Amino acid sequence: MSPPSASPDAPPSNLGTIGVVAKDAAVTGTTKAGGSEPLTLQAIRARREKEGKLVAPTASYSDSDMFKSPANLSKPKARKWDHLFSEESASRQPCMLKQAARHLKKPGMISLGGGIPSPENFPIEELSMKVPKPPHFNRNPAVEEILENEEISVGKYDVSERGAIFDLSIALNYGQSIGAAQLLRWVTEHTELVYNPPYADWRCSLTIGSTGALEAALRMLCDRARNDSLLTEEYAFATALETAAPLGIRLFGVAMDGEGLRADSLDEILSNWDVAARGGARKPTVLYTVPSGQNPTGATMGEQRRRDVYEVCCKHDVFILEDEPYYFLQMPDYKGKASNGASTANGHTELSEDATAEAFLKTLIPTLLSMDRDGRVLRMDSFSKVVVPGSRVGWITATEQVIERYIRHAECASQGPAGISQLLLYKLVDETWGHAGYLRWLMSLRDGYARRRDTLLGACEDYLPRDVVSWVPPKAGMFLWLAIDHTKHPDFARGKNKSILDIEQDLFDACIEQGVLACRGSWFRAETDKDPSGLFFRVTFAAAAPNDVRTAIERFGAAVRKTFAL
Repeated sequence: MSPPSASPDAPPSNLGTIGVVAKDAAVTGTTKAGGSEPLTLQAIRARREKEGKLVAPTASYSDSDMFKSPANLSKPKARKWDHLFSEESASRQPCMLKQAARHLKKPGMISLGGGIPSPENFPIEELSMKVPKPPHFNRNPAVEEILENEEISVGKYDVSERGAIFDLSIALNYGQSIGAAQLLRWVTEHTELVYNPPYADWRCSLTIGSTGALEAALRMLCDRARNDSLLTEEYAFATALETAAPLGIRLFGVAMDGEGLRADSLDEILSNWDVAARGGARKPTVLYTVPSGQNPTGATMGEQRRRDVYEVCCKHDVFILEDEPYYFLQMPDYKGKASNGASTANGHTELSEDATAEAFLKTLIPTLLSMDRDGRVLRMDSFSKVVVPGSRVGWITATEQVIERYIRHAECASQGPAGISQLLLYKLVDETWGHAGYLRWLMSLRDGYARRRDTLLGACEDYLPRDVVSWVPPKAGMFLWLAIDHTKHPDFARGKNKSILDIEQDLFDACIEQGVLACRGSWFRAETDKDPSGLFFRVTFAAAAPNDVRTAIERFGAAVRKTFAL
């Protein structure tokens, strides 16, 4: 069968070399038929079986419209965001060399154009890896489990010689900036299955991770020449702050509580914005937020808080950058040291794989993307915190218009994530685990983090002086935010005017002396020109072994007692 031409409603960025074909029809055709049922795990398998083998050769163009279900057709279209794009973003044109590749769809065409090397010159013939099989991914100390590993291999010519979908000859070559069709299909299905954006023209693009995606998004939506500014939590991910600052984007912090960013504070800031009082910065049009397991505070917005924040952004026409690396690490409430670990699952269940996975999805707080009737959310997802950080692969979801602008940026910057990383992730999450298996992996990971969190919180109860140190047990993520009452420092009792930052430095030095590293809260301040609102330290339960976690917290407690002369 001849490969189909590009989708007729695709943007000018459609640079496809071959496209995607199916057993009965072009994949794009499956999204043009009727149907309104939401996507399920069973429906994904049925659609793939009906469509047949995915054919996506080297550097073939693809987009999410090729892989979305017919249910999207009945949704309204998103708003347009031309008024937000920076001069840099608006001026970006499609890559000429990638545009030329669209002519390769003509039958019999011989290319002397693109500098795509021949796979015979790639010195990697085969790769293999062992991965755990669902449902028992990790050894649970509460039960006896036998772990089974599966060996996966991929060769250079598996597509032509073994009828595979993805191989080294494709992955090791140049590709499209949106990412490989093979992994983009999985990402699109996952996005619809979990988030189901409520407008029709949403799309995904693979990224080089959320930090790279954030840098591109800020350059797209904020402009130094316009005196643009960015709103975020008053304590925010330090690398995000360090990404924005060199771009000339002013940062302003929104007050927080135990549920993270406060909608009332966001509304108050925007309603009373004074350009002169804000040093010439114009009223912000972009909000950057981490709603689940926020870094550094560990706070998680509940569903109503997310809806309130979204409505404030609609009221003031603010675009939202939703960064959610910890979304799937939502944990049961902490029950106290006496029930340490008892609230987590033991990994054994009589439910089917589909039933278990879909039950897990129902426990998750709805995302801002799932509430986004306007298309004002650009959501960033990542494999870094839930599979492997070193893959440097993630994806974004936004309107077709915003994704098209992102691709223009990626074509001249990263050119998309590494093909070898995409291939390994495809072999793992699509070909081996499938959607249900991946969700089971996330469930296992969540349970492991819950046990780690409970160990850390139990150690805090044992070793930290509660009259000086307080905390809110995190419901997601991998961080705990420790609030230290600086007014209990002896210098305050003596009437001395020692600053919060001075006390923070003393406590940090004491921690190092005791043999524990914890992050200073001031490192995460959105507005560094203001005095900090309190004394905080961030600790994580992600890396250290349980016994080491307890030792570290004991040392932190000793540092507090020394600094505060307790």
